[in-house]
Amino acid sequence: MYPSALASFASFQRPWLDLWLASARLGIESQAVVGLRLFGMATGSVPAAHEAGLMVPEKLGALADAQYVIARAALTGRGSYAAEDVVRLYRRRVRANRRRLTRLG
Repeated sequence: MYPSALASFASFQRPWLDLWLASARLGIESQAVVGLRLFGMATGSVPAAHEAGLMVPEKLGALADAQYVIARAALTGRGSYAAEDVVRLYRRRVRANRRRLTRLG
């Protein structure tokens, strides 16, 4: 009976573990993008003024999209998945930035 109780506990904890892992990946990927941006601006491979001008509207757009995702999840009864959806949204944005910055360099 112990293994089934342990399996039940593990299945209960899995969504939180998945969310934690996705959030950790987001943090690591975000730091990589920050490093790419700083390196690109320092070496001149990325125009600093243009890149700085992209950052603020990009953050505001991501915030607006995250609010939309949260509202949509709450209104459709998927409120418990809102955090996962927001992390997925931000990871897509970070991945797009990484691709753009690595193509430029």
